[in-house]
Amino acid sequence: MEIKTRRDHTSETTVRKEEEEEEQPLSPTARIFHAPEFNCYVIAVIGLKKKIEPDVIMEGLKQTLIRHPRFSSKLVSHGNKKRQTQSWVRTNVVVSDHVIVPDIKTQKSENGNVNADAFLESYVSNLTTVPLDLSKPLWQLHLLDLKTSDAENVGVLKFHHSLGDGMSLMALVLACMRKTSNPNELPSQPNQNRSSRSRSSRLASASRGDSRFLWLVMALWSAIMLVLNTVCDALEFVATTMFLKDTETPIKGDFRSRKSKRMCLVHRTVSLEDIKLIKHTMKMTVNDVVLGVTQAGLSQYLDKRYGEKKKIVGEDQESKSNSNGMPKIIRLRSALLVNLRPTNGIQDLADMMAKKSNCRWGNWIGYIVFPFSIGLRDDPLEHLRRAKTIIDRKKNSFEAALTFIAGKFIVKSFGVEVAAKIVTRALSNTTMSFSNLIGPIEEISFFGHPITYMAPSVYGHPHALTIHFQSYMNQMTISLTVDPTAISDPHRLLDDWEKSLQIIKDAVQERGSASLD
Repeated sequence: MEIKTRRDHTSETTVRKEEEEEEQPLSPTARIFHAPEFNCYVIAVIGLKKKIEPDVIMEGLKQTLIRHPRFSSKLVSHGNKKRQTQSWVRTNVVVSDHVIVPDIKTQKSENGNVNADAFLESYVSNLTTVPLDLSKPLWQLHLLDLKTSDAENVGVLKFHHSLGDGMSLMALVLACMRKTSNPNELPSQPNQNRSSRSRSSRLASASRGDSRFLWLVMALWSAIMLVLNTVCDALEFVATTMFLKDTETPIKGDFRSRKSKRMCLVHRTVSLEDIKLIKHTMKMTVNDVVLGVTQAGLSQYLDKRYGEKKKIVGEDQESKSNSNGMPKIIRLRSALLVNLRPTNGIQDLADMMAKKSNCRWGNWIGYIVFPFSIGLRDDPLEHLRRAKTIIDRKKNSFEAALTFIAGKFIVKSFGVEVAAKIVTRALSNTTMSFSNLIGPIEEISFFGHPITYMAPSVYGHPHALTIHFQSYMNQMTISLTVDPTAISDPHRLLDDWEKSLQIIKDAVQERGSASLD
């Protein structure tokens, strides 16, 4: 009897462990992403070089993506509205329920001669109005037999943001892919830790010097500035949440009504080599360059929008604005998304799906409030210098970690509803979102389908403009998610961004040739 009792106890323990593995509570950030005020989705448009074979892709998903716990779990809520708990519960996944292959030919014949690029934009925009089925794992893959200007066929991935942060989700997608040159190898990515290495090497060289006192003073000063910057950023974030609002520019959306909006998603691919040329000449990072070019592009776009508004209204206030009517002083800030969790390697995620091993996962997202310096400059390189100065100052701060910790504390202390309202209010008082991801350096394939570009983005948060950058091989894809009621011409904004890149590149080359002379 004693032995039998021990076996029963062991059996109960095993069952309990299995139940814990089968059901996991949502993280505080994931719960916020399910709040009505902040219902966010990640969407990624992937261009393919060959005609799609749906059966091949579905078989590949069975061997990879659905083996990940989040992609084989559904959301289950317990309790009442006041004390509701939410958990991920493992379930059997029917891949065909998540892979949609629309009959585009029929839709084309109904609409007449439809431009393929415009049709793709309309299709993706329509996806922003349709929520995912909560009775199933929260992801979809749409396979479009549609030849566009930059792809033979197109795949559209749609995830709920509660599944993970954008960096982790895109890393997981890459872990499902392989190099085109070698189908057995995972994608290769450039080293992302150069800045931290260079910073540590400077400190090391200082410590090896004759004067350790000087090194101590530098370290102490750095620590003091870190604390001061963090305090200033924290106060600004509190002020932003309470009363500090951005200027009501033409790209500032109105999200006072929390009805779901139909968002428009567009993208443009430019040369990464041009960005790297500017980076090396100006001794900056790629992120510094895209921030500076974005500032220049936004300035050009807003100048035109204000000029059009001035013609319609017929107002002329030279003292407070330039010749086109754009105010001389504009507060325009962006929420820069920062992933605080140590980044999982693609190999770790591939092992997780292949061997069901453990791997860090979840939503560890912080925010940095980045102020763009909007205005037309005689020297286009001034946009780069200002952007670099601001982002270097922001790097020397714990602002991102502080916003994450504060959000987690508010969820636990006051509940998801209060936390979601605070986050929504803070973001509503800024103008836009910005993020930048590093992609593979070689051509990769999605279950045997070579990829031409990847254009991920996010929607559901209270911003009329979200700009996302995704590098891939020797190119950079800029993705815009816009509220068409505020920005009805997103392609013109992309034109201004691309034109600003060319102007800055020309200025950099002129500077290089002048220095040689």
